[in-house]
Amino acid sequence: MNLTQIVTNALKAFRHDVPDYIGSGIVDISTGMLLAVDTVDNHPREILDVVAAATTDLFQGRTVVQVEELWKQNRGTNDNRHYFNEILVNSENLVHLFMRSKTNPDIVAVVICSRQVNIGMLFVQARQVMRQLENPR
Repeated sequence: MNLTQIVTNALKAFRHDVPDYIGSGIVDISTGMLLAVDTVDNHPREILDVVAAATTDLFQGRTVVQVEELWKQNRGTNDNRHYFNEILVNSENLVHLFMRSKTNPDIVAVVICSRQVNIGMLFVQARQVMRQLENPR
């Protein structure tokens, strides 16, 4: 199965499985590109592109990288692991969950739900979809 099909399947699974779903996207943070997006409403492309750029900043912004490097120095490690793997952002009307792939740390899924979502169920269902994205059959 190619990357396009894997990403498409993941977006369908997010829509089907995540409670109070509004939208999702897959971002390649090495390039800052939005690989694919699915929303229940139409959103202007420029907003979606800014979400992709913000996702890249969340995981690879200058200060985030600096924090990761300081932790590595403090712990005496020099591996390539990342310390920020999931980030939950509550906005006025929405909940945004950003999840870095464990098998490809340059791939981040963004799942957006209404504020009424049960946060525990959001994490459970989104993590289940991420496992499918990381281990396609």
